[in-house]
Amino acid sequence: MNIAIINGGEESRRLWESLLRYPRSENHPRLVAVVEEDETAWANMASEAGLFVAKDCRDLLKRDDIDTVIDLGGRGPCDDFRARAGNIQILDGRKAKTFLEMLRAFSVSEDLKAELEGLRIRYNAAINSFSHEDVLLISRNYEIIDINETMLKKMGLTREEVKGKHCYELSHSRTTPCDGKEHPCPLKQCLEKREHSQTTHIHTDRRGGHLYFSISCYPVFENAEVVGAVEISKDITRDIRLEKNLFHQEKMASIGQLAAGVAHEINNPLTTILTTAMLIQEEMKQEDPNFQDLRTIVNETLRCRKIVKSLLDFARQSKPSKAPQDINDVVRETIALTRKQAAFKDIEFDANLPGGLPNVYVDKDQIQQSLINLALNAIEASEPGEKIRFSTRLVPDKTCIEVIVSDTGSGIRESDQAMIFDPFFTTKESGTGLGLAITLGIIQRHGGTITVKSKEGHGTTFRIRLPLGMGDNDGR
Repeated sequence: MNIAIINGGEESRRLWESLLRYPRSENHPRLVAVVEEDETAWANMASEAGLFVAKDCRDLLKRDDIDTVIDLGGRGPCDDFRARAGNIQILDGRKAKTFLEMLRAFSVSEDLKAELEGLRIRYNAAINSFSHEDVLLISRNYEIIDINETMLKKMGLTREEVKGKHCYELSHSRTTPCDGKEHPCPLKQCLEKREHSQTTHIHTDRRGGHLYFSISCYPVFENAEVVGAVEISKDITRDIRLEKNLFHQEKMASIGQLAAGVAHEINNPLTTILTTAMLIQEEMKQEDPNFQDLRTIVNETLRCRKIVKSLLDFARQSKPSKAPQDINDVVRETIALTRKQAAFKDIEFDANLPGGLPNVYVDKDQIQQSLINLALNAIEASEPGEKIRFSTRLVPDKTCIEVIVSDTGSGIRESDQAMIFDPFFTTKESGTGLGLAITLGIIQRHGGTITVKSKEGHGTTFRIRLPLGMGDNDGR
């Protein structure tokens, strides 16, 4: 296991010396990198000792051999580093020192029983110092030897109820060890390879969303044999979502710039083609065989212009100009603006708009554009005689207004649901693939969220949540 230390100063040096005294083995901790923001004697010493020395924690990302980062300075790695750290385990200085004590405690040999009580006290302090992580001490046959207080409180169990159970029984309610793509077993790899192993488990919450847990296993040695492992698991859902959000924002910005450039370049020749075709058409009799061809040119050019307008709307992403609005009025106007399209397909609108909802600070035109996009998509997905339902409500914790648009139409394939908000993704023959991307951008600029729930052949439901309160008027 390779370790990097951040801003430790003298304490970092003492920890390094402690690691040097630790039994030498390829499976035991090894200090390989040091980050010191200030010029210190320790930084010079570390450099002379052949360690990787940097002033910015992000420089650690240049290496691919770091398993654990220990923060001894108290300030912690920056958010950018945390978002890009991937599988690197991040521990603070107190946890780092006590964690090493825990490993030493369970590597003690039989002839050191006189020191066992003192080590046991330090072990208890170590295992319970992880206030945000779940820690298990597990034997080779997957039985739980011990568990920290944090995990006991989360599960509402006592230590006596847990000891002796298999780890997979407790954490996953299984009768066999974890396996498969979403639940690989890090303990198995740790025991077999006699080294630190790490994996990520994906669970599903009550709403069907994904929860991500980083699980690390560290082997426990006795007389050069692996007798068990320490398993540390941490909920990293927030970090994963932050990383995905950063990636999505960067992708959207790049696509927006590209779209704007392409749209402006195409717009001018399109105008020339459209104007020329219409002028020729005006001077030509309808009986002329070329008249219909010119009409086709005009119609297709207008369709291209519509696509160009969508590209510009997507690229522009103007900041919302917020003002207090009655969300029910916005929904009613949306229904009025799209009712003719629905009536043309013999589709009815149904609305459940309770009175007394607090105003939301939004850009009315932008929110209306988002709702129109959802309404038109619902109309296109519905068959004659079906209904589209609009509803609003104040969420139970009274922090948001929720707008729901649901239909009983064709639904969305499960394989497509993760991509429907991506620019240019469409399943329609004449679609641009920008409607939902624009809608997502508008909602996010209002500090809100939009989610979709759909089953092929059973309809689709979109939920928009808009926060209450004035927020920033510029939409940040």
